[in-house]
Amino acid sequence: MIGIIDCGTTNTRVYIVNEKGEVVSRSYKKVGVRDTSISGSREILKAGIKEAFLDAVKQANLTLKDIDYAVASGMITSEIGLIDVPHLIAPAGIAELSKNVKVVHDEEIFPLDLPVVFIRGIKNNYGDIGVSDIRKIDFMRGEETQVMGLLKNKEWKLPMNVIVLSSHTKLIHINEKGQVEGSITTISGQIYEAIRKETFIGSCIKSEGEEKEFFSKEILQTAYDSVQSAGFLRTMLMPRFMQVLLDTEWYEREFFTGAAIAAEDIRILNEAQGYLGYSLDTDFILIGQQSRCKIYEELIREKLPKSQSIQSISDKEDVDALVIEGALEILKELNFDSKTREFGRKN
Repeated sequence: MIGIIDCGTTNTRVYIVNEKGEVVSRSYKKVGVRDTSISGSREILKAGIKEAFLDAVKQANLTLKDIDYAVASGMITSEIGLIDVPHLIAPAGIAELSKNVKVVHDEEIFPLDLPVVFIRGIKNNYGDIGVSDIRKIDFMRGEETQVMGLLKNKEWKLPMNVIVLSSHTKLIHINEKGQVEGSITTISGQIYEAIRKETFIGSCIKSEGEEKEFFSKEILQTAYDSVQSAGFLRTMLMPRFMQVLLDTEWYEREFFTGAAIAAEDIRILNEAQGYLGYSLDTDFILIGQQSRCKIYEELIREKLPKSQSIQSISDKEDVDALVIEGALEILKELNFDSKTREFGRKN
């Protein structure tokens, strides 16, 4: 049995997988590297990952001794994760990721008696630059594993672009060899949470626990036009105006807010093509919540009418499967000796 750990900024997911690659249990814990950043200590993160891992083992009716090893990806390998593992330099694909994993068996780092395979992130190949060229810089931790799972699932037409919508928005350009050529990241998801929780706009878009699927091309276009003409900060006042001066529902104002963030976010297309030189005349894959994917799909179709196709992966189990299958694909080049609990590489 293998434990797969996906640790992000705010959440950690653990999956227990059998020798056939089938998920036998899963566990979720709202803990991530954000906790390290806030507290200044890794202890909250360590405790949360340990709890999630043991919970997944228990759900599978197993003990820790039944688990051969764990494989971890995401922000867990950052300077505010459990261990700081330097990024690979793009372009990098399955061969480079597999060759450069870091194997650790140390309870001071990972708080359980298990060897752990840490998967490296990937950073843009920007060379020796200064602040004036800072827009060339970008990196990822976790999305590289998702991408390897995505490429395993289907014969995609390459090159292609993948956009991951989570606490960040990340555009990843995949070259014709199936390697990550580079990425562009924004802080969109965290901006939405900050607006919702820390500004008076939050009271305009709260649903009192109610959820509602809603989409409006008119509101999307209005939000987009406002961001382009009046700017993002001015546009963020509009939900308040909609609440006080117009006859609108909370879900219309919430949609407007998400649409405005997406309208600002979609500028990464210009940056990707015009500044970093990534081709956008490709297929696009969107990974994330269905409502967000729909907004971004509409904006991409408007801005890039030549894009060949746009597909979304929104089902939670399908998104989970990308991480699981990507991790297992990266592990294929490694041999594990269950007696010594050590790894060797295949010839």
